[in-house]
This record gives sequence, C-alpha cells and structure tokens, in this order.
Amino acid sequence: MSSILLDAPANGASLEEIFTDIRHRARHYRPHALHGPQMVWKQTNCYVDLWIEVLGWWGLNPYAALPFTITLDFEGDQFSFFKFPFEDLETLYGIVVQEHAIFEPVDMHVEHQVARGNLMLVEVDAWYLPDTRGNSYQSEHTKTTIGIDAIDRERRRVGYFHNSGYYLAEGVDYDGLFGKHGPAHLAPYVECAKRRFKPLEERELCDASLALLARHLKRRPASNPIAAFREQLARDAKRIASQPISYFHAYSFNTLRQLGANFELFGRYLRWLEASGCGGQIDALVAACDTIASESMVLEFRLARASARGKEERGESSLDILERAYASLVDGVARITPPGNAEPNPPFGTLYVPPRPVAAAR
Repeated sequence: MSSILLDAPANGASLEEIFTDIRHRARHYRPHALHGPQMVWKQTNCYVDLWIEVLGWWGLNPYAALPFTITLDFEGDQFSFFKFPFEDLETLYGIVVQEHAIFEPVDMHVEHQVARGNLMLVEVDAWYLPDTRGNSYQSEHTKTTIGIDAIDRERRRVGYFHNSGYYLAEGVDYDGLFGKHGPAHLAPYVECAKRRFKPLEERELCDASLALLARHLKRRPASNPIAAFREQLARDAKRIASQPISYFHAYSFNTLRQLGANFELFGRYLRWLEASGCGGQIDALVAACDTIASESMVLEFRLARASARGKEERGESSLDILERAYASLVDGVARITPPGNAEPNPPFGTLYVPPRPVAAAR
C-alpha cells in the first residue's frame, strides 16, 4: 500500500494521475467564504480554519456549526483556543472524531486510515510546511495541525489541508513532518475523522443549529470575559513593553486574535441564520459582532505600536467599546434561540465554584 487518496476515483487511476490531481487541486484551491476578502480576520486558529475548509470541501455547511463561538471565555492568561466541539460535528454532519493512538510510524497510521476513507488530523512542525513560506517554513519551529487526505509513502508526498488552503508536501518536507530526520522523543497528537453517519439535510440544519445555540448559550462565561481581559492586560502591559516584538505577536495571537476572529465567525453565523429564515431581528447582534472583530484589530495595532516603541498600552478606550459590544450581544442572543431553551436572565452564565479539595489525613 504505497499511495492512498481519500475519495480517490474508482476508475483505476494510476499513482501519477492521482497526484497530478492533487497538484492541480493545491494550485487552484479556492478557500471557503469564511476565509474570504470580506473577513476582518483572514484566519482564526489552525484547527478551526482547517475544519472550515474540510467541511466546505466535503460539500457541508460550516456555518451551522458555529454556535459554540458564543462560549468564548478569558482563561486568565489567554482567550479560549476555540475549536468545533466533536459532538456538534457528529450531530450536524455525522462526523466522528477520535484521538488516534500512535504505535507505528505516523505515516503508516495515516496511510491505513486514509485508505479507509478517513481524514487524519496530525500535529506537526510548521518548519516543514511549504505553505508557511515567509513565516515559519525553514525558519521557526512552531506547532500546528494539518488534515491529511492523500499520501504516498513510497514517493514521500502528502496532500493536506492547513489554515485556509490545501497543499502538497514532499521529499525532505515529508520526512520532517513525519519525524524521519531522527528519533522522535514523543509521538504527535493525532485525530481520526470518520464520516460515520448521514449528515443532516440543509433544511434540517437550522433547527439543529438553533438547538446547539441554546445549549451553548447556557455555557457562556459567568461574567464579561473582556472585563477580565482588561484587568489582566493592565498587569501585562509592562511586560509586553519590555519584551521583544516576537512576544507581542504570541500574546496578541492568543488574546486579541482569538477574541476578534471568534466573534467575527459568530457574526457570520447570525447572518446565515437570517439568510436561512431561522433568526429574528438580528441586525444589532451582527453589529455587535462586527464591532468586536474590528475593535480587537484596532487594539492589536495599538499594542503593536506601543510594543515597538517600548511603551505601555492598556487600551482603555478600545476595551470600553469591546465590553459594551459583548454585553449587548449576549443580552440579545436569547431572543433567537428556541422558546424555553434559553436563559434570558441572568445576563451571563451561572458561576460554578468547585469545592475545595479535602486535605488527606495522615
């Protein structure tokens, strides 16, 4: 088993024909509209971006799976690294995602599973990803996730989804992605995505998606997460000003990018609800999402400028705008959820305080 392509044509296509198609696909791939030029944040995070493209490539509607973005919280040092919940992917599209154990060479596992019609999501080093040329490729070791649906172990080439595109890696890049350059100390984290059940029809997606929205609304933060971020940024401002600009980029990615991109996606979800005839009056909610997306980028620019000059920036005026927009959004979302499933009051989720652990008696 030297070459595998998920959903390969059943006409006896040769190895070269298969990868000729892969090259053409990579060269002419068009990103989903959620990665289009109208977006403020062109990319979100590697995992969400990958799934948007995979769902679109499979002919599925990724908008319906975006209700979870209402749950974004500030975790004390970063905003949630948001991901599509596995149970939502199964509910809407019949896709089952599970962690895949690694006890053979990683590319051998990938080959076996792609042969079964599954997509393999593999944690890799972006140093070896040619699509990151000009950023991480052969210049910086960074962790990211790719979705593999084509592999040729014999000729060392692989077709994969990453961020907002589809690409081909081969030769020494293939070797690096699969740890062929030397003994691996730890196996990468790998997931296997199976199209196990029939996806919902388009006409069924609205009701199912609104039900997910009602459930996720109950999981929203206990208090305004932007207020919590304001407090932390005030403490972090001095450190940001004193560190190299590379520190700012990492800080910004895990705070402002996640905040802005997350709620820009929620705004696109609301637009989809309206276009599908599923939502009520949502103009104000969409405007709140757009405000969070754009003002997060404004604050990012302000922090970048201050960091480059070694000055502190707390972003008070931007955070005022962001806090108000978030509060307005969450207060209004309950109106478009199914009756009886939403919790209009209190305005935020109920805070759960776990019990303190009991000290063990000796």
